[in-house]
Amino acid sequence: MKQQIQLPFTDISACHQPFKQELEEAVQQVVRKGWYVLGEQLSAFETEFAEYCGAAHCIGVGSGFDALTLILRALEIGSGDEVIVPANTFIATWLSVHACGANIVPVEPEANTANIDPNRIEAAITPKTRAIIAVHLYGRVAHMGAINDLARQYGLYVVEDAAQAHGATYDGRRAGTFSSAAAFSFYPGKNLGALGDGGAVVTQNKEIAEAVRKLRNYGSEHKYHHELLGVNSRLDEIQAAALRVKLRYLDEGNQQRSLLAQHYLEQLTHSNIVLPAADDLSQSAWHLFVIRTQQRDEIQAVLKRQGIEALIHYPVPPHKSRAFNGLGLQGTFPVTEQLAAESLSLPMFPYAMKHYSEAIEVMLDLLNTFAYLPAVHLDQ
Repeated sequence: MKQQIQLPFTDISACHQPFKQELEEAVQQVVRKGWYVLGEQLSAFETEFAEYCGAAHCIGVGSGFDALTLILRALEIGSGDEVIVPANTFIATWLSVHACGANIVPVEPEANTANIDPNRIEAAITPKTRAIIAVHLYGRVAHMGAINDLARQYGLYVVEDAAQAHGATYDGRRAGTFSSAAAFSFYPGKNLGALGDGGAVVTQNKEIAEAVRKLRNYGSEHKYHHELLGVNSRLDEIQAAALRVKLRYLDEGNQQRSLLAQHYLEQLTHSNIVLPAADDLSQSAWHLFVIRTQQRDEIQAVLKRQGIEALIHYPVPPHKSRAFNGLGLQGTFPVTEQLAAESLSLPMFPYAMKHYSEAIEVMLDLLNTFAYLPAVHLDQ
């Protein structure tokens, strides 16, 4: 009997293989030193990641969500203010605005990029609008030129949610440098992922950097002297040490992702599958490779039966979640809801073609011949 193929959505262990010994030694170095919070590893990582992004400052925090929330707090955005966000995004973007007490103003995405549509933003601006959060969804930088033009015209802050865009570029510059400040997540599955939760704020602005640095540490820059109503959100030394190692391999990993994405783009030929749109101005980090099809659920089920893991990002838009029932927005964002119903993320991680080449070809063959597959009953 032929053994079933296995193709996971991501394989973090395989991603770590090229630098496994370096990673283990970095962690052991922290353990030997015995200093775990706000130490030399964090300071070094902050310097290195700021330089990588092309920014003046980096502040390590506990998560990507905390990074977004602390940026908004540093900008003194709160009750009575409005913040424009993409309707199509992971819920953390909306939650960060809610956590600051500000009002969420969603704007529809472009269907072909899934990022916020700059042509729809102006209609959402009111005298209460303070900021626009641009999410670089799936690793593709949003249209920052048009977004920043609007922000300058109306005197608004721009914040980048770059949680999926480590190393992505737009017009030759890296994500994280097109705004007042940018939030990065280092969740393990990200292009630059820690060994647990983690995040960072990147900014060119000294005042924002100083405020976030205090806010992450109980509102204090010097121990027992508290200037702000802060929180405890600090990227710990073990995570910083691991991220320093992985940062050295980020571009190589992104190149591997790009090679796999190009392979998908060249080999997927089914007329009922919509592929990611091309864009000469930006280079995606390919955190996710998302196709669209009206047969999404059927295709996912067929792949699962063959041992191939494809996921949905995101099946429930924020405005349709129970968490935001009170906003009364159900049914008001048709483009977002269409994306939620049709999007399917294919396996995407560095070295996938090295470790799972046969399974990838099986998956592509299944996708290209889907019309001829037996009917799938989703309740089985």
